Amino acid sequence: MSAVMTTNPLTNFDEETAAEERRQALGYVTQAFEEALMSGLEGDSFAHAALFAAFQELVGAYGEDPVAEFAEKLPQRVRNGEFTIAARH
Repeated sequence: MSAVMTTNPLTNFDEETAAEERRQALGYVTQAFEEALMSGLEGDSFAHAALFAAFQELVGAYGEDPVAEFAEKLPQRVRNGEFTIAARH
């Protein structure tokens, strides 16, 4: 009989490393977004394409059901302002 893992298998170091990798990845995406805008693409077109590519990658890595569960939480996260950038003055 196999034991059920109830704790996070990552150590603090691994969690910090993963968070840093996500920050670095966001930098690459932000740079690509800026380059797309400078080349004349509309921001919303690039954003839609980026979301599509991101969901394809997530489904490939985790499968449809876990990604669907993740996506179900997005409306509340949007409403909570997690993706809102404060106006720059």
